[in-house]
Amino acid sequence: MNDHQLLLYSRQIMLPQIDIEGQQKLLAAKILIVGAGGLGSPASIYLAAAGVGHITIYDDDEVDLSNLQRQIAHHTNDIGTDKVISTQETLKKINPEIEVIAVKQRLEGNQLEMEVNNADVVLDCSDNFSTRFAINSACVQKKTPLVSGAAIRFEGQLSVFTPGLNNSPCYNCLYTDNGDEMQNCATNGVIAPVTGIIGSIQAMEAIKLIVHIGETLTGRLLLLDGLSMQWNEMKLQKNINCPTCKE
Repeated sequence: MNDHQLLLYSRQIMLPQIDIEGQQKLLAAKILIVGAGGLGSPASIYLAAAGVGHITIYDDDEVDLSNLQRQIAHHTNDIGTDKVISTQETLKKINPEIEVIAVKQRLEGNQLEMEVNNADVVLDCSDNFSTRFAINSACVQKKTPLVSGAAIRFEGQLSVFTPGLNNSPCYNCLYTDNGDEMQNCATNGVIAPVTGIIGSIQAMEAIKLIVHIGETLTGRLLLLDGLSMQWNEMKLQKNINCPTCKE
């Protein structure tokens, strides 16, 4: 690292769990973020600010006026712009030294498998179950750690899946793919700060996975009730009959 980087990341480097070695791991890391909306915005912003050197973002949508209530990577002047481009511009303003690859398309099929294979950590910041199951399947196949978050109404949830490590369950162990796509913000609404809270924790879990510090949410589901501001935690067990990760 040069003198500029040592100053830029000084508040992280002074943490004994991070130090220079941990910061260098962040600078070398490759993170894939699927979704540039309510969760992807805060997650990507904090990861860029923390010095994650390579961030790839996929989203096939454009910025709409209704997005601005919670999707903090976008601004009024970005309405009509591709979300990935708007996010890329925001991240580069925060940290021009990192690489940000923006791809406007729905990530699926062989492209999904290739991007997951190239990533050190994947963040699922999508808003539909079909994408979540596809991401989970690719992460299980490639044994890539997955940080999965969701937010709706005043509620949020988060978990980490580490295929092949710590007897980790996968997303399909938790949820069954029944084709239900009605549970989303467009049909149920969401309060803005919940997306910020969950997206920020996704960034925190990703940093812990990269630097190999602390205890991640592997095998645990964290649930937030924003109205009462209470956190609950559920223990997750690997489903030996899971159609995705059973051995």
